Amino acid sequence: MAKKDRTGSRKTREQRKQFKVPELGYYLIVTNTEATERCFFTGLHQALPEAVRNKLVIKVIETKTRTMIDKCLELTAYDAQYRIPWIVFDRDQVQGFDEIIEEAEGKGIQVGWSNPCFEIWLYAYFGSMPVIQDSWTCCSDFGRVYENKTGQKYSKVDEQMYGRLCKFGDEENAIQIARQKLEQCIREGKTKPSEMCPCTTVHELVGEIRSK
Repeated sequence: MAKKDRTGSRKTREQRKQFKVPELGYYLIVTNTEATERCFFTGLHQALPEAVRNKLVIKVIETKTRTMIDKCLELTAYDAQYRIPWIVFDRDQVQGFDEIIEEAEGKGIQVGWSNPCFEIWLYAYFGSMPVIQDSWTCCSDFGRVYENKTGQKYSKVDEQMYGRLCKFGDEENAIQIARQKLEQCIREGKTKPSEMCPCTTVHELVGEIRSK
């Protein structure tokens, strides 16, 4: 039977766990994909220096697009002062793409979006973000580039993906390329993420974590 707190309310298993505050932050990343983002951010966390890795939590939760915001708010409610909420998702075929971003930001959730898909961000590791409107074409074209650069076939569920991107590509340059693309879209008067292609804000999350 669940124990009760001082108010008589039942505590959840999550609340009963003793929470050790990570010195450098607890990143809660909610995404709508099955594995790509989880493999990427798990790899990023593992690649951090041990002294940093032990003081920083990166937790990736996968859910359906329409429940990303609610799931993020639900999980951030525990120890809210320590958790840094993000949702990470692609334009792809998502209905209400701009509205989801606006709603999330309005509720204090940061958004790492990609247009047309997450692979446009991965493309930047190899020095470019080509103009591709369709997510299927983007994934397919990136797969060829990835195999050419790394000698390995691209797989969305490859846990070694991040390591290969950094070994055969350049993360600092990727962040710079993504930043320039975003700034270019803004200069061109594009105000909606759905209009900004190719473009991403995932680099802001990656850069923030790396800066730790």
